[in-house]
Amino acid sequence: MSPTDRARGAWGVVNPLGRVVVALGLLLAVVAGVAHWREVAVLSAACLLLMLLALPFLVGRTSVRVDLRLQPERVTAGESVAASVTVTNLAPRRMLPTLLEVAVGPLLHRYAVPALGAAGRRGDSTEENLTIRTERRGVIPVGPVLTRRGDPLGLSSVDIRWTGVTEIMVRPPMVGLEALGAGLLRDLEGVSTDALSQSDLAFHALREYSPGDDLRHVHWRSSAKAMAASGDTALLVRQYLDTRRSHATVVVDDDPGGWTTTEDFETAMSVAASIIRRSILDELDVSFVCGRRAATGVSGHLALDALCRAETGDVGLVRAAQRAATAAPDTSVLFLLSGALAPFADLQRAAAAFPPEVRRFALVVDPDAAPTVTEAAGLPVLRLATKDDAPALLQWSVR
Repeated sequence: MSPTDRARGAWGVVNPLGRVVVALGLLLAVVAGVAHWREVAVLSAACLLLMLLALPFLVGRTSVRVDLRLQPERVTAGESVAASVTVTNLAPRRMLPTLLEVAVGPLLHRYAVPALGAAGRRGDSTEENLTIRTERRGVIPVGPVLTRRGDPLGLSSVDIRWTGVTEIMVRPPMVGLEALGAGLLRDLEGVSTDALSQSDLAFHALREYSPGDDLRHVHWRSSAKAMAASGDTALLVRQYLDTRRSHATVVVDDDPGGWTTTEDFETAMSVAASIIRRSILDELDVSFVCGRRAATGVSGHLALDALCRAETGDVGLVRAAQRAATAAPDTSVLFLLSGALAPFADLQRAAAAFPPEVRRFALVVDPDAAPTVTEAAGLPVLRLATKDDAPALLQWSVR
């Protein structure tokens, strides 16, 4: 380490108040030397003496273990998170009192840690608890946790970082939705539906052979029994239930110009989160795209995490939908969410980014309109004023 780096490190332990004291002491020393003013010289010496007296408080090392726990780490807006910070002395000697700082979002919480006993002895740890309240959707960073050792006047201190940053995912308020349906045929490990199929995995019943049926599906034992009982020549073939695998994709317009207010954007986020949660309950694959935030082909919980981070930007609905179509080509049901000021042409172009067999729904948040369901250019448009309108509109439309 060069002398310059050492000097910067030494100067770094001096707090802003200490730097003011040092500057004042030097300034008074210059004035006393020029004016030969003894009283000013005494003040200058007092300032510099204060800084010298603060140095012994920086001597020594802090050897502790700091554990930061949050319960839970994922909440809905309006709920609280219980946080606890446990400080354990690891040194073989008694630890002097110190200051503990915990950053919670833009706020800084300070706690006075009392003197702790030597490691392994009684009183070698202490715990501080705090309650973190959430109000809106977003991400709240908690940490890092720092210990500060310094003089009582706060002229200088040594800050040591003990933990990283832990994030609290604050989800928007959600509403309960009915099942979104089975979706489209995607693979052979899906959800059984009422649609009959000639070739699938979910066996349903037997029926009489019809010209054109695949002979591989003839149930020979049942056919032999039927012919023995009736005396007629009749073949019975297996009939299956169609199995489907749904992939729900939710795309939210991040263009602020498309929303009447920011609250409308938050309403759309609440509806989007409700759809994602319903998809999780239905065991569907989920993709979410809003601006530069995306979670594609992952679990619904990660999609909700991406939703917590989403903000307005300049990507727009069309480009977001094109990105979703590329990243999730197996999409079976699509939900496009936009504001009342967004052009309808953007909804059409966004829907056109997906193949025609994909079921598409446009949800428009319009606080001044009555809840309605219309269809324009083959695209169902669900117009809702609040998130509470979504369950009835979706239940009527998705069926």
